[in-house]
Amino acid sequence: MDAFSIRGFAHALGLPLVALSAIRSHDWKRRLVMSQRAALQSATLVIVGAYLLFMASAGYYVRFFGGEWGRALQLALLFAALLVLAGLALSGSMRARLRVQVGKHFFSYRYDYREEWLRFTQTLSSQGGFTGMGRHVVRGLADMVESPSGALWLKDPSGRFFAQAACWNMPASVVTEDADSPLCKFLLESGWVINLEEYRSLPRRYDGLKLPAWVVEVPNAWLVVPLTTGSELIAFVVLATARTRIDVNWEVNDLLKTAARQAGAFLGQMQASEALLEVRKFDSFNRMSAFVVHDLKNIIAQLSLMLKNAERHRDNPEFQKDMLMTVEHSVERMRQLMMQLREGATPLDGPRGIDLVDVLRRIQSAKAGQGREVALTVDERVVARGHEDRIERVIGHLVQNALDATEHGGRVWIRVARQGTHALVEVGDTGHGMSPEFVRERLFKPFQTTKPTGMGIGAYESFQYVHELGGKLSVDSAVDVGTQVALLLPLFDTGHGMKPTETPKESA
Repeated sequence: MDAFSIRGFAHALGLPLVALSAIRSHDWKRRLVMSQRAALQSATLVIVGAYLLFMASAGYYVRFFGGEWGRALQLALLFAALLVLAGLALSGSMRARLRVQVGKHFFSYRYDYREEWLRFTQTLSSQGGFTGMGRHVVRGLADMVESPSGALWLKDPSGRFFAQAACWNMPASVVTEDADSPLCKFLLESGWVINLEEYRSLPRRYDGLKLPAWVVEVPNAWLVVPLTTGSELIAFVVLATARTRIDVNWEVNDLLKTAARQAGAFLGQMQASEALLEVRKFDSFNRMSAFVVHDLKNIIAQLSLMLKNAERHRDNPEFQKDMLMTVEHSVERMRQLMMQLREGATPLDGPRGIDLVDVLRRIQSAKAGQGREVALTVDERVVARGHEDRIERVIGHLVQNALDATEHGGRVWIRVARQGTHALVEVGDTGHGMSPEFVRERLFKPFQTTKPTGMGIGAYESFQYVHELGGKLSVDSAVDVGTQVALLLPLFDTGHGMKPTETPKESA
């Protein structure tokens, strides 16, 4: 206990030896480096400790000389001291003043660049959409110079003017600045950070720059920081006056300009990403429109054939009945196409069980009404998974292609069977056929076709939809021999419900 009680005296004796070693060893001194954060925290602890010691002495004095009210006055003084200490600790202005004083008197450079860069990058990374990104840019630049507020003016997508895109602790503004105004030209050509306090006192330093009135009217406007990407001014930030007096020297200017370039790169990348997203949306819409136009072409061909036969068979009751059914089917199909164009390419309802034999019989009857015969062979009745209208459109497209490639007198057939866990639909013909190069390189690419009036969309749409379902589409073709398309569709998992019934082999 005696040795422990004299530890302070032992430390005091050892301190001069440590100091002497530090003076003699220059290398050892160079290895001892204190960061600005450690210096700031140490200074804060020293100030708080001195403050508490002073208030404790004052409290002791009040209690000693206060008589009967001494203890009460001591408690009141202690409460007031703690309240003042809490207020000072939470004050942004006091923290800013302390940081400035520590950086000015204890370090060659004001900033710890590693800390500043990590903090600024983290601020930019915590983005929440484009508006959130702009607010983080403003806050990150403001924190570097102890500014309490600011706003960002971003170039409009048209490139004609700058408008306020984000603000932080600053009122929103509807003011715009033309892209070819003197302010924007000066920011782009010089790359300078405009210090409005310096501009008011020494305007000649800015080469006769005339600031717009709205900049001067911004509350407590202090700095105008340009944000560039490449050789383009993408935005600029207006910061409010700092919480404490800061000398905007070369170090502050260089840090702001470098950080602004990084922020400009972030904003430019986000703008490019949003533009790419819009392009993709338009591309998706255009692709969907191409599919719709392709289906409209088929409907027009069907109605044209009906009108062509109307002159000869208009008095035939059977033809009139078929004509009304064709018109009704066409109207319903066009209504579905408009709904698909409005709501998207993917149907709103999920895949369901489809009896392929019923679908194939409808296709066979429709082609028979056009005067073409299609043979149908059913090895096994199967239920596939998908959307009935799209499956019918895919198979109908394959059958129509086979009919277009086959002269009258040639043979076109469909066969349906089960193949493992998939339903197999074969569409074959004895028509013109295709070369292996065309099948391999062009058949399933959009806008590639061998038909004079074709659009090259049907095969691409069929291929995409079958793969979305988890199926497969393969083609075996030879020139002047014919083509055989094998369509594999996943079977529908019926569970305890309807099961695909097997029927003896039938043909038609």
